[in-house]
Amino acid sequence: MSIVSDTFCNAFRFISSPYRYEALIPGNTELVVEYREKLYCFEDLNKLHKFMRLPEKYYNLKLPHKLPHRKDPLMVTSLPMLGYMEQTLSTAITKAMTAAGLFKPKFPFLSVSRSALIYVAFHLKAYNPKSSDYVRKKYKRKLQQFEEHCELIAYLGNNMSQRYREPGERPIDFDHKMVTFLNLEGIEPTPTWVA
Repeated sequence: MSIVSDTFCNAFRFISSPYRYEALIPGNTELVVEYREKLYCFEDLNKLHKFMRLPEKYYNLKLPHKLPHRKDPLMVTSLPMLGYMEQTLSTAITKAMTAAGLFKPKFPFLSVSRSALIYVAFHLKAYNPKSSDYVRKKYKRKLQQFEEHCELIAYLGNNMSQRYREPGERPIDFDHKMVTFLNLEGIEPTPTWVA
């Protein structure tokens, strides 16, 4: 409970004795009582009833000179761009960047930085909690396909030799992966991309 001063309404939450500054919390303006020409505002009905049983016990309480600031809800959309991004996107971007750092994507015929940017974009789309299940599943498939194409370079590098090997001596899926790799030249994955 607390004393109402002008439009500012505070309430005491009794944590321990003596009462501390941290114990002040905003009161509900619907729960106000006048006692000895002072107004008291309460957090809830239980505290109002407690006050009403022994109002004299709380009458001489002195509030600190400096009252806590009012905690008005802040709309995220009213923040500057950097603050908005920090409050809404930072976790998703951190997860996408971490995934890119762990996977180290390199799409055939694209630079490493371009591959990483595309990977982060697909990751953000695939794990966007505000998208529908259908959209998330679609982009998870695209992300998986992108990862498979990025792994072609390492696979072909590990299975190629300097000397020609007959088709029967090559790994079973080598020719298929080589054709897939060569067909990716000049193609850049986009949100509508299907390989």
